[in-house]
Amino acid sequence: MEDRSLDFLKTYIRLVPDFPKPGIQFLDIGPLLRDAKVFNFAVENLARRADLCDGFNAGFGNRLVAGIESRGFIFGAAMAQKVGLGFVPVRKVGKLPGKTIRQDYCLEYGKDTIEIQTVAITPATEVVVVDDVLATGGTAEAACRLVEKAGGKVLAFAALIAIDSLNGEKRLKDAGIRVEALLRY
Repeated sequence: MEDRSLDFLKTYIRLVPDFPKPGIQFLDIGPLLRDAKVFNFAVENLARRADLCDGFNAGFGNRLVAGIESRGFIFGAAMAQKVGLGFVPVRKVGKLPGKTIRQDYCLEYGKDTIEIQTVAITPATEVVVVDDVLATGGTAEAACRLVEKAGGKVLAFAALIAIDSLNGEKRLKDAGIRVEALLRY
């Protein structure tokens, strides 16, 4: 599979109209996840784009992969496993035991909060933040700010898919965050 264009991955993503509500075009990654070879190909290429492959981690101190709840857990944990790094879950409030650090962010109609455990990221830890889709960038930016609040340094935000019309990539780049996405819609 190494010699194929990344665009072939789009054939494993199903467009579901009007889900979860009218007007939304949901990108279902289920078919991609069900095919082990395709999923592995996507994870490997996402890790490579985020500079986590090819010996990049050998002898270079403290690095982690952080995945945003919930589908970011799938890609983030798989990337961490593939390159031999630890994984940090970025969760909604109240889902993690012990002391946590929180970050509020705005949604289209309201606010939300995400958190990590205070022991998850030590100062100077370099982190790649991962999610499945980059849309407006609100959650992605909040997760990156959370890593920084914990004393970490964000190396990149990585996503399987970026939805260009929602300007999430521009938002992150304007905030000084490098973005890597395999597919664009």
